[in-house]
Amino acid sequence: MHSIGKILIDEQTLMKRISEMGEEITRDYQGKELVVIGILKGAVMFLADLVKQIKLPLIIDFMAVSSYGRSTHSSGVVRILKDLDEEIEGKDVLIVEDIVDTGLTLNYLADNLLSRNPKSLKICCCLDKPSKRRSPVKVDYVGFTIPDKFVVGYGLDYAEKYRNLPCIRVLDDDNIE
Repeated sequence: MHSIGKILIDEQTLMKRISEMGEEITRDYQGKELVVIGILKGAVMFLADLVKQIKLPLIIDFMAVSSYGRSTHSSGVVRILKDLDEEIEGKDVLIVEDIVDTGLTLNYLADNLLSRNPKSLKICCCLDKPSKRRSPVKVDYVGFTIPDKFVVGYGLDYAEKYRNLPCIRVLDDDNIE
């Protein structure tokens, strides 16, 4: 695979931080009934590595939402493409997201899930891009805060490509069609 921009976060740095996040989540959810909801497709790699670091029994479920299409900018219009299989009423829910930028998708998702009466709802993301925020959102667990660059790798894509990179890279302008 050709180089598509400089490495922003290398694989070892990612794994070290994810291990720390797993320890923190393990402490915070001791004795609770944890449901981890991965947001498809971007969060799959992060979710897989994160849950291996959470030393508790837990349930994994997935939702798929669309707000980008094939663009590098969120449209702000969120569509649920795949809903949960599990009931979350009365359970402690942790949303696992690849990246939080505008906050629009996550706010929509959080409101949707809160309407199902979970015992608690927290948000965990691998990457946070607060400079892009258009809607306030409280992220409880943040892997890395990054600058306003379009990034790919480790689940993040551009037009469905580059998700399989083991690190986070900045997408060069000459790679955007």
